[in-house]
Amino acid sequence: MQRILVGLDSSPRAALVLATAVDLARRTGAKLALFRSIGLPPEVDQEVLTHSVDTVIDAMTKRATAEIAQMTANVPPELVEGTHVRIGVPWNAICEEAKASNVDLVIIGSHGYSGLDKILGTTAAKVVNHCDRSVLVVRTPLV
Repeated sequence: MQRILVGLDSSPRAALVLATAVDLARRTGAKLALFRSIGLPPEVDQEVLTHSVDTVIDAMTKRATAEIAQMTANVPPELVEGTHVRIGVPWNAICEEAKASNVDLVIIGSHGYSGLDKILGTTAAKVVNHCDRSVLVVRTPLV
């Protein structure tokens, strides 16, 4: 295993996903490609009235990049190959980035939802079902 794509978001479980990826990279000698997908929220239409679309997307991309940098500040630099931010539907953006970056494995977190999410499918489920790479889903331990 040489390259691992780590799907990070702003949820509390992102730290566990990152820790799992760092541990696996250390054990296998792999490099981590840190990834964040930005979905455009419904509020964007209102923001576009006062800002250009490029300005809004640029601001969202910079914020996501800064959040990844803060989250990964303690990750040994020799393990990190790069940081990638992509605009799009999260599950699809993860699958596209995995293919574009030619990674060996994708590591993502699971919300562990039930009910309607099980019918419609979570981001993790869609990545597992659609990604052409192996996927490791990190679940939050039950307390």
